Amino acid sequence: MQEDWDNAGLQIGLTEAEVSGALLCLDVTEAVVTEAVDRQCNLIVSHHPLLFRGLKRISGSSDVERAVMKAISHGIAIISMHTNMDNAWGGVNCKIAEKIGLQQVQLFACKQVGNVQGGSGVTGLLPQPMDAEAFIAHVKRTFAVECAQCNELLKRPIQRVALCGGAGDFLLEQAIAAGADAFITGEMHYHVYAGHEQQVQICVIGHYQSEQYTAEIFREILNRQCPEVPVHLSKSNVNPIIYK
Repeated sequence: MQEDWDNAGLQIGLTEAEVSGALLCLDVTEAVVTEAVDRQCNLIVSHHPLLFRGLKRISGSSDVERAVMKAISHGIAIISMHTNMDNAWGGVNCKIAEKIGLQQVQLFACKQVGNVQGGSGVTGLLPQPMDAEAFIAHVKRTFAVECAQCNELLKRPIQRVALCGGAGDFLLEQAIAAGADAFITGEMHYHVYAGHEQQVQICVIGHYQSEQYTAEIFREILNRQCPEVPVHLSKSNVNPIIYK
């Protein structure tokens, strides 16, 4: 399910090492590696890859380089589940749908790999129709969003919602084609907002905010499949954006 341009999977470390504990996070930063050391975890499972683009040197001149050095020096392995977790059934988008209470959830923008079906986004129904103001307020409360970027407020009730965690504006037209009254994503380019007035309610909540619950998916999987491994949700704030 991983996209061709992505770099998920094992990032750092040896697979034969016995796991003392797993720290689960959205992004790997130097602070997250320090937290793993402090919690005596020798495995970090992240959503966003630490090593996304190639490194030409490891000299400690950037946060990525320092995180790599600290992880290696403390024998910490790092595994990242990125677009494969975005596209998987039960993955990032299903978690977002769960949080806002969508029902009859199904994949859209589907892809098939062997016998496994995935999709870049999901759609679902709110239990009851909501007006645009109430819908946006519900999304903001659910994801602790200080402000949402929206187009003109929809004047009809919202019930079918399409969503894509992270940067999902490439799915907007497919969401409209799927009959969505609203589309939630983490970030969207400026010009994509235009031309959809009274067609669909766009609600952009921030990349970090949209994917902040991803570590809960890792915890559910590890608790089910590796119950003997201590798992911890990271307490480090990795969102580089603040709102004033």
